[in-house]
Amino acid sequence: MAALFSTRPFSGRLLSLMVALLGLTCPAFSASADQDGGNNMQFPWDKMRLPRHVIPVHYDLLIHPNLTTLTFSGSAKIEITVTQQTSSVILHSKRLHITKAAIEAGGARSVQEVQVLEHQPFEQVALLAAEPLHPGHSYTVSISYSANLSESFHGFYKSTYRTQNGELRVLASTQFEPTAARMAFPCFDEPAFKARFSIKIRREPKHLALSNMPIVKTVNITSWLVEDHFDTSVKMSTYLVAFIVSDFKSVSKITSHGIKISVYTVPDKINQAVYALDAAVKLLDFYEDYFSIPYPLPKQDLAAIPDFQSGAMENWGLTTYRESALLYDPEKSSASSKLWTTMIIAHELAHQWFGNLVTMEWWNDLWLNEGFAKFMEFVSVSITHPELRVEDYFLGKCLDAMEVDALNSSHPVSTPVEDPAQILEMFDDVSYEKGSCILNMLRDYMTADVFKAGLVQYLQKYSYQNTKNEDLWNSMTNICPTVDTDENELQGDNFCRRNQLSSSSAHWTKRETLDVRAMMNTWTLQKGFPLVTVTVRGKNVHLQQEHYMKGVDSPSSTEYLWHIPLTYITSKSDTVQRFLMTTKTDVLILPEEVEWIKFNVGMNGYYIVHYEDDGWDHLISLLKENHTVISSNDRASLINNVFQLVRIRKLSISKAFDLTLYLKHETHIMPVFQGMNELIPIYKLMERRDMDDTANQLKEYIVNLFKDLIDKQSWNDEGSVSERMLKHSLLLFACVRGYQPCVDKAQEYFMKWQKSNGTLSLPTDVKTAVYAIGAQTSEGWDFLFSKYRLHSFNLEKHKIELALSLSRNNDKLQ
Repeated sequence: MAALFSTRPFSGRLLSLMVALLGLTCPAFSASADQDGGNNMQFPWDKMRLPRHVIPVHYDLLIHPNLTTLTFSGSAKIEITVTQQTSSVILHSKRLHITKAAIEAGGARSVQEVQVLEHQPFEQVALLAAEPLHPGHSYTVSISYSANLSESFHGFYKSTYRTQNGELRVLASTQFEPTAARMAFPCFDEPAFKARFSIKIRREPKHLALSNMPIVKTVNITSWLVEDHFDTSVKMSTYLVAFIVSDFKSVSKITSHGIKISVYTVPDKINQAVYALDAAVKLLDFYEDYFSIPYPLPKQDLAAIPDFQSGAMENWGLTTYRESALLYDPEKSSASSKLWTTMIIAHELAHQWFGNLVTMEWWNDLWLNEGFAKFMEFVSVSITHPELRVEDYFLGKCLDAMEVDALNSSHPVSTPVEDPAQILEMFDDVSYEKGSCILNMLRDYMTADVFKAGLVQYLQKYSYQNTKNEDLWNSMTNICPTVDTDENELQGDNFCRRNQLSSSSAHWTKRETLDVRAMMNTWTLQKGFPLVTVTVRGKNVHLQQEHYMKGVDSPSSTEYLWHIPLTYITSKSDTVQRFLMTTKTDVLILPEEVEWIKFNVGMNGYYIVHYEDDGWDHLISLLKENHTVISSNDRASLINNVFQLVRIRKLSISKAFDLTLYLKHETHIMPVFQGMNELIPIYKLMERRDMDDTANQLKEYIVNLFKDLIDKQSWNDEGSVSERMLKHSLLLFACVRGYQPCVDKAQEYFMKWQKSNGTLSLPTDVKTAVYAIGAQTSEGWDFLFSKYRLHSFNLEKHKIELALSLSRNNDKLQ
């Protein structure tokens, strides 16, 4: 799932204020009124996490939303077992009005009414039984309740959209991750309480209901009400339950493994669902083969929800998406939107194994879900959609993560969290991007085959269970690579007696055992990343590691130490050499003296490098003389590292500018993007400080660096996705910076488009540049704004927004 945001409801604050003003006391633990009039009793549980001795086995849910009154009623029958005698059942409930509750003993069929207490601060209710529940027996908890459809984007919430002729339509959809299933039904709302779910949904005949599983039968309740019965789910966590009641239409296909895939969307946009359907079929087939574990459900639905807060959500069998993350219009959508749509689908489908089949035990290890799904996007899309060249973007994700991770406010990938607000904070670049980057580093370290074998072993061993960090590392440590298996003496459990890696990576370290857990704990249990300083003295390469941190005068964390899988190439050998650095300082001895040495080959490692003495000068000379000697990722990483070192005053800005001079000859997307990402913010900073002369000189410098590349761009939609994305960025940059040939061309396009009243079809990749130039005049701005408000320009909204914001007219912006 993509990052979430939390909004506290106003009504709660208003109530507290009224209570304070009226001088009323508000009890911390409140009991609901029972038949005797009720009295305030002590809530029997005082922890945020639920007790472990009551375990849910199976939920029978009946949900009946009313899309007119925007309310819903429900009943939950939860089969439970207890492992120690207890007189109370504690579970989660949030903003649910419980009307009736009872506990039924399995064998004797005796039903006892129970008293219900609510503890709102922990979002818990307690069912107090007159007779104690005994271990070894099964019981059924029955609860009837009602609630309002949520007005936020989590829980069971109301969503709306307008049809092409302006009619407002209402639907109801769910978003339960991380802690909002309790807003739709009373439940044990923690990932480790896995259970099976049988769901029934009541709806009007004109609507359609979807849930995790296929419909088994539909029963007519009255002439205006039907009830859909869905098949029983596999064992899963509450946050993966989903249901939607809407008027959506769908398109479907069957994968080569026999799974039915359907894409659902509002009826007007069904023609934009075809690309996602084809991508999902390819990707689900890929994952079944890659993980060697069949997808366990008979269907996978992908639904585009008009109001959706995160990017998408991996509910098992019913993944939900923002419309812009799933729908693709070949006529109007940009090259980048095809790329991101494919990536987001790949992410959610990877979760069907990583997250759904094997789930983290608690939210502190959220990265086990999200880091993996992020990483698998790149693995899967590079094979299923090679034309998208996703490998061009992985590096960018790692550099984005490092921006956040270099701050003192960062956190370790695996961080203790307790309450729902802390849990929400875990959905960030550290869990997602850094998680995926350290996995990529581990794969590079172990080799792809050994890494994949470890993943498969982890998924097979822990299917339908919950895991912690170390379960993954243990699965990775005892791996038999596919080579030399006779030598490895397989034990009965398919583990190797000696952890001997294939010869290509055996020279990582002198020690025989590679301790994956010891290495990876240094990357997951402490925040930040290392800066490795390299000093070459003849054949000796002196290495030193420290914690890289921005904005801190004296590094506070001298005790930080990483196990860094260093890789390097030299002027004498392009064979990648490997060395595991586990101490503060170390020395490498080269076979011969070299002119230059480049560490972190391909930037597969999550660290940055400083070359002391004349180390940077040699690399700058190399780039000027023949930049293609090293890979485009290596060039992009040098641009990034040199500016990171300027930020902590290890290098002068003039050294960084020296390095950028070579960009005049650069044509590859990653180094060009990285150059722009480093240089553009510097002149923007100067503009803000009213250093106009310097800012203009720098603008001119950047335009001159990329002038040849800008002039080569065609004003059409031809080229690979990477080329088209590069074109989009370069032309937008050139036009906004006032590069005259670009401005003239964009003005010409804008005039024609305006004359056609917006009906002329502009090339997708140049639209933003054209709009940006059009927005510079008062009438152009007004014309764009009038289009922005139209339903037919929905797909263009973010492009027009950007163009409108680039106006120099303060009144318009106001």
